[in-house]
Amino acid sequence: MKYTKYVICIIVLVAFALFPIACLAESKKEKNSIVFGAARPLSGPLAIYEETAFGPIYKMWIDEINEKGGIYVEEYGKKLPIETIIYDDKSDMGTMTRLLEKLMLEDKVDFVFPPASTAFLFAAGAVANRHGYILMGAEGGATTITDMLPAMPYFFGVLNYSDHNQMPALADLYEEWGVKKVAIIFIEDLHGIEYSGVATREFGKRGIEIALVKSTPPDIKDVSPILKEAKALNVDAFCSFTYPDTGFLVTGQSIELGFNPKAIVFGPGGNFAVYKKIFGKDVVEGVLAYGAWNYKSSPAAKEFYEKFISRYPEDILDWWGHLPYYAGLQCLEQAIEKAGTLNQKKVRDVLATEKFDTVLGETWFDMFGDGGGLLAVECYAGQIGQWQNGVFEVVGPKEKATAKAIYPKPPWPTK
Repeated sequence: MKYTKYVICIIVLVAFALFPIACLAESKKEKNSIVFGAARPLSGPLAIYEETAFGPIYKMWIDEINEKGGIYVEEYGKKLPIETIIYDDKSDMGTMTRLLEKLMLEDKVDFVFPPASTAFLFAAGAVANRHGYILMGAEGGATTITDMLPAMPYFFGVLNYSDHNQMPALADLYEEWGVKKVAIIFIEDLHGIEYSGVATREFGKRGIEIALVKSTPPDIKDVSPILKEAKALNVDAFCSFTYPDTGFLVTGQSIELGFNPKAIVFGPGGNFAVYKKIFGKDVVEGVLAYGAWNYKSSPAAKEFYEKFISRYPEDILDWWGHLPYYAGLQCLEQAIEKAGTLNQKKVRDVLATEKFDTVLGETWFDMFGDGGGLLAVECYAGQIGQWQNGVFEVVGPKEKATAKAIYPKPPWPTK
């Protein structure tokens, strides 16, 4: 009888000990969705990015995931659809970081989407790494982020940028074409400073003279003095390392002044389909811009293009970022499935070590020690694009080209 009492006590104690484990297992089985959170610019000056850049991409991706029942997660033994909590950061960095922490600490979302713009991505990267959340980048990327990557293990950049490898590709084209003299205008922020700096270095390596370098404030309303100076210097090429408003201004005033360099390249804006809509295909003929991808880049790119324009107006296509943004989300989806869990570190380790099948083809990240990673340069469909007959063609690097580059650029139409 004495031993029976002991046995009964042990059974009861074991039962109580196992009760929390059983409850935990049961609670995991009851999970019915993967919750993604984001602080995005639903209003304010950065709202254009939510409307035309990463915004349309993550929404399309979520719909496609949910249409097939969700992402299969072995830990729960089923497919889990995606739910979202999207806050408006009002294009304010302080608001963005506060809301991002709220998503992680209070809402306890499973994953987060990135904010918009390079500066915001900087700030979000620090927050995400502090709390151990994967941050798959979208709108933004810079050499400064590259320098930070060894200390940011949860950051994965997907957008190509100045030395990754757009300016080297542009400099190669200029060298091949025999460009001797260049003028540069750049916006007074990190983007403009980095692009002008990397371009100056790359042009210098190839013996190309920098005849003029001018910075401009973001809200400049008249660039004609700079254009007149560049015209007087008889430069072969003009580089506008600026944002859309300034790039559109440069286009319009170049036409007015009859400034017709043999090559002209634009930053964000020149690669948007709306650029052609604003000025018309005859005006933009031969204009170069960052990027680049094209529906001719691959069968997967063509399929993506057709899906996109079946859902959205073609005018909001971004021939720089849309394909890499989508590929980054595909990598995350496949990493979750391969990890079989929603555990951030385990999913992160899969992203850091595996290769994935995406719209870019075989896709992987170059990792920086034990830190974060950047989409490998080899994975991009292109680095520099050019408008030709109303189509944004890949022209650099040459091995990724979808069309032969036009040089010199045709003069602006006089009408």
